[in-house]
Amino acid sequence: MPDRTATRPAEPFAEVKHRVAEAIGRNRDEIIDLSHRIHANPEPAFEERQASAWIAEALGAHGFAVEYPAGSLATAIRATRRGGRGGDGPRIGILAEYDALPGLGHGCGHNTMAASGFGAAAALAAIADELPGEIVFLGTPAEERGSGKQIMIDDGLFAGLDAALLYHPCDRSHVESHPLATEDVEVVFSGLQAHASSDPWQGKNALDAMILLFSSVGLWRQQLRPTSRVHGIIREGGTAANIIPDRTSAWFMLRSDDRGYYETMKRQFTTMAEAAASATGTTVEVRFSGGATTMRNNRVLAELFRANMAAYGIEDMGDDPNQGSTDMANVSWVCPAIHPDLAICDEGTPGHSIAFRDAAATPRADETTLLAATLVAQTAVDLLLDPAFVEAAWTEFRAG
Repeated sequence: MPDRTATRPAEPFAEVKHRVAEAIGRNRDEIIDLSHRIHANPEPAFEERQASAWIAEALGAHGFAVEYPAGSLATAIRATRRGGRGGDGPRIGILAEYDALPGLGHGCGHNTMAASGFGAAAALAAIADELPGEIVFLGTPAEERGSGKQIMIDDGLFAGLDAALLYHPCDRSHVESHPLATEDVEVVFSGLQAHASSDPWQGKNALDAMILLFSSVGLWRQQLRPTSRVHGIIREGGTAANIIPDRTSAWFMLRSDDRGYYETMKRQFTTMAEAAASATGTTVEVRFSGGATTMRNNRVLAELFRANMAAYGIEDMGDDPNQGSTDMANVSWVCPAIHPDLAICDEGTPGHSIAFRDAAATPRADETTLLAATLVAQTAVDLLLDPAFVEAAWTEFRAG
């Protein structure tokens, strides 16, 4: 891995960035320990009680004023550290995620995001007396389900930010991400129970309706655009083989890179669910929730991050061909934001897999976590010490 503490005088603010890297080096054990503890104790969306408590405690020990819980979410964090140089200055958001995937654990590597976000914030706190403005740490629950960041936006916790920075682990290193718009969709079919052998004609089979919907979705995929997705699981399929199921439920996700086309997909999906209910004599409820939108990558911030990467010999490999979704995209419509990826494993390792989960606690992932903390903190230094960068980022943001 590159030497994060190497001084490069040709860079803007090289001496300050060098001391940021040194601070991360001093906190190395604390950062890695936090990553490993969160990895070993996975908690799903909205239930990240241990992870959020550990992070809040660590931030307080590094001089942050910590609001925990923050807003309406029990596992959200907002912590602030004012710079010592006076004046208004920019407010730079350092974000962290820490929820895990049900049944899999940290198959998305959020433990590294939590630890790197804390590491960046702690490093900036170490030199806060020499900085203007304010460092704002935001611990954001429920990225995998329910869009915790949108709830925090609605709670006003992102108000006043001039930039938001959040790294994500990946199998490739690249600065700009292009996530798909998405929502969670809960589908519930209701029918009528009957004995499956003696008088099945008296029943209305909710499982038949659900299977019909899944079959319709499978056929629908043939006509979807290549950048659109639909996928789901059955959560409830009945209680016994000899009882006609009167209730089934499923969790679907719809995705697209085009907001207008996405709205068309939502209408079509609802029509298909209603058609399955009509065909089986059942009724259906379709509930959309927890939306994430498309990402507005701020190129001013991206160029700063890319330059800091290059200083450590890290190449931007270009756009990621594997498109998921994230509520970090929602933040990008509130203030200038970036969501760069850094590799923690070999290219081709699939996300949301056992292989990626295991990779998130390896020595390579540890070094990437430290590197991510360094790059996020150094990009924050650029913004805090040069108001022109913040002004340029906002000019781009406002231009749409």
